[in-house]
Amino acid sequence: MQTASSSTETPSRLFDLSGRVALVTGGSRGLGRADCLALARAGADVVVTDILIESDPELEQAAASSGSALSQAMASQKAVYAERTSSEIRALGRRSVAIKMDVTNRQQVQSVVDQVVKEFGSLDMLVNNAGTLDHMGTLENQDDALWERDLKVNLTGAYVCSKAVWPHMKERQWGRIVMMSSIAGALGGFGQASYATTKAGLVGLARTLALEGARYNITCNAIVPGIIGTEAFKMGRADMNERMIKRVALRRPGQPEEIAAAVTFLCSQEAGYITGIALPVTGGLDLFTF
Repeated sequence: MQTASSSTETPSRLFDLSGRVALVTGGSRGLGRADCLALARAGADVVVTDILIESDPELEQAAASSGSALSQAMASQKAVYAERTSSEIRALGRRSVAIKMDVTNRQQVQSVVDQVVKEFGSLDMLVNNAGTLDHMGTLENQDDALWERDLKVNLTGAYVCSKAVWPHMKERQWGRIVMMSSIAGALGGFGQASYATTKAGLVGLARTLALEGARYNITCNAIVPGIIGTEAFKMGRADMNERMIKRVALRRPGQPEEIAAAVTFLCSQEAGYITGIALPVTGGLDLFTF
């Protein structure tokens, strides 16, 4: 009689996304790039989308038109890796392409989604990662134009992308949508009214889509990152970064790969009974620390 301990069967790999197709927004750097690579390592084919594509002859113009100081800095420093990320994914044996896409452009988003379904055969997972993080000012100093921009990119952009992929997921009776929220959306952020508001809104959107998608086997969840060592964090003032880290129970910034691991789990079959949650990946920033 063979016991479980003596079995020679090879256990199946956890979080196996083989045969699935993912689309990640804002995939040229930071959390988005890490998400793309993690999903690919788990077996998925990955479409990398961003408003910034390094071979774009109008790269700096695209960054300027976005109104994002961070995007402009990344473009000027050549810190844009959409096509590089796609190339690294193909080196893993997965299918991948980098596509320029503005999440605020409904027609462009729909065109990209249709292209992906046609060329890849399906679109099973959406990671709404694209966002802005450069609008700072107390309420009386909030820039009205930047408030509107942040709403369009961070919140409406996720709505537009989710709405575009929804019919394909319903038809296949399977889907995973992940919203990239923020600890600022959970705790508020001094001088970050637009950012905190949009990131809180993503949680409400995720929970609503979780309810509406449940009967079609579509799950929708939000990740709530804390202080993560992305390019944006590294560009911040050293004294402010240190002050924030001291609030983290683990006393260090998280790494983009640690967020990507949570994204991969929520996209997996193993997370099929998890929907409508806002998952903190914060190192204990949301705990009472002193």
